[in-house]
Amino acid sequence: SIDTCASHVCPGRTSIGAPKHCSQRKARMYREEYQSGFFSVLYSIGRNPLESWAQKASHGHVKRVMDEDIQSSVIEIAGTNVSTAYIHCPPDPKRGGLGIRLPYLVMIVKNMDMLFSFEVQVLDSKNTKRRFRASTFQSSTRVKPFICTLPMQMDEGWNQIQFNLADFTKQAYQTDYVETLHLQIHANCRLRRVFFSDKLYMDEELPADFKLLSPMRLKQGQKKKEVEKITKPA
Repeated sequence: SIDTCASHVCPGRTSIGAPKHCSQRKARMYREEYQSGFFSVLYSIGRNPLESWAQKASHGHVKRVMDEDIQSSVIEIAGTNVSTAYIHCPPDPKRGGLGIRLPYLVMIVKNMDMLFSFEVQVLDSKNTKRRFRASTFQSSTRVKPFICTLPMQMDEGWNQIQFNLADFTKQAYQTDYVETLHLQIHANCRLRRVFFSDKLYMDEELPADFKLLSPMRLKQGQKKKEVEKITKPA
């Protein structure tokens, strides 16, 4: 299932550009790297948070901004058309996939009260590439041979989206999840952290920089919502 755990907790903006040299080496190396616990693919803090990502921003932008709620730098993806404003990893999928075997995708993302979607491509035990696309504008789950589209609900402010790739692959296609090949995150959202994990961790088990520790979150605690589950694959 996909859970969204809301938490609430900067003024000013700075532009962030994609590096002229896309980090193909990093994308190719994921499959060979030791993978256990947490495996981060994006962290908004640092000199070059989109080093391993490519971006497209027609009629929109990809910027690093200061978020007023968590008082920290985050990546903002915005656009009038969600399909033409996004970031994706690896930068060139034709040169090899991510090769991430951990079955849980977790994103610390802010609800901007606008249309938002993301898509993840996986390889299953039949050696078939499947795509899962979740969006706030999808009304029901639809399963086709190579793509499954899912509705997604988010709480106000900051959310933690937890996507069980192994579970959805099994539900939709009756196959086993092998690895993640490609990840694409569309407008409109703000991102703090994107990572994979070997299991779902309680908040207190997460390293400090893998969660949002804001005054509002500490006061209100976490809230969770489930996106509609797949019941009858078509």
